[in-house]
Amino acid sequence: MAAGSKFFFPEHFGYVILTGISSCCLNLWLAANVNRARRKFEVQLPIMYSQSSTEFNCIQRAHQNFLETWPQVIMLLFFSGMRYPRISAGFGVTWLLARVVYALGYYTGDPSKRNRGMFGLVPLLGLFGGAFAFACQELGWIKAL
Repeated sequence: MAAGSKFFFPEHFGYVILTGISSCCLNLWLAANVNRARRKFEVQLPIMYSQSSTEFNCIQRAHQNFLETWPQVIMLLFFSGMRYPRISAGFGVTWLLARVVYALGYYTGDPSKRNRGMFGLVPLLGLFGGAFAFACQELGWIKAL
């Protein structure tokens, strides 16, 4: 149990929590970039995409793609982190860095440059494996390492 906690969390689980909080900060940064682009390219809400600006659409898609994957990643992060907190936090931080690289590539206005952030699939698979292993251990199907 972590010091001072009324709940059971494994030692070092604070790193997992900080990684989750960092993902919220990334979401805010991506959203702020979309808001700046809305003003720059004069795309008013509730319009999601511009008919005339590929650059705006790329900025919007970078944020939208983050939102499409974020819930799964957070779930995998927290469940994987229950058994493997440090490695899960490392995977989570690497995924966040990949999302920044993905966004910055997309922000160029050339959608193919977003592929620079595809290395984020590796930590995503790591989090999936950790969460799956944790579930199997909790069910007694395999022994905890």
